[in-house]
Amino acid sequence: MHMDIRLVGLDLDGTVFTDQKTITPVTRATIARAIERGVAVLPVTGRPRSGLPEEILAIPGVRYAITSNGAMCEDVVENRVLVRLAMEETVALRALRIAEKYDAVVDLYVDGQAYTDTRNMTRLDTHVPESFRPYFLKTRKLVEDIRQVLCSQGRGAEKLNLLFADMAQRAGAWREFEQTGLFELSGGIPTNIELNAKDVDKGRALLALAERLGFSREQTMACGDASNDLAMLRAAGLGVAMGNAIPEAVAAADVQTDTNNHDGVAKAIVRWVFGEEG
Repeated sequence: MHMDIRLVGLDLDGTVFTDQKTITPVTRATIARAIERGVAVLPVTGRPRSGLPEEILAIPGVRYAITSNGAMCEDVVENRVLVRLAMEETVALRALRIAEKYDAVVDLYVDGQAYTDTRNMTRLDTHVPESFRPYFLKTRKLVEDIRQVLCSQGRGAEKLNLLFADMAQRAGAWREFEQTGLFELSGGIPTNIELNAKDVDKGRALLALAERLGFSREQTMACGDASNDLAMLRAAGLGVAMGNAIPEAVAAADVQTDTNNHDGVAKAIVRWVFGEEG
């Protein structure tokens, strides 16, 4: 089935990347082939700008990136921010006050950089999943107090990320954040909570970029696997859930492809962008 797809938004972890945090040669080559055909393919991730992997940026023709769950949209070729949808400083401070009530590792995203307190390093083994730790250590900038960073920057925050060891703690924090009505809540993995400003999500950002580039909603496709992909899967003209996606993502999507460990993204592009049997 061939569709006139002109813009493809790809979640990274659990979607483009295998469980070993690598991108296979087949998936990389298929993305490059789509770009050669004039399709705009871009990462749409919960990661901060500083966490964008070179494996994606090095693919020829990758020009745009949506980061921090839709709070930032950038032209990575010209190193230019196109859209920034940050929560106000007062709202971010309220989020930090709530987070302090719970046993969680807390990260703050400001202007594409993820900051975390040095005291969080003592809880690395208990709160940060083992497969996530190398990425965490590589992309977080250690500071004495993230609250001080927030107030000194005067820029608000694109996102807050909380990591829990105790799921009851996560559930309690989720309820309290939700009751404020101030935040968009989601998660990239089962043990975290991701906070954005209200109504900021990957789907809104993907369609905004599509409009900027002159594409309709029907010309967009998105692939994802987790709760922070739900809005994007619903918003895109064609939402594609990975074979390893959570049930909520499968329900939100139009179709399903293979898993992240079996080139699900490549198979989706071949089938629905190229219109080829794969």
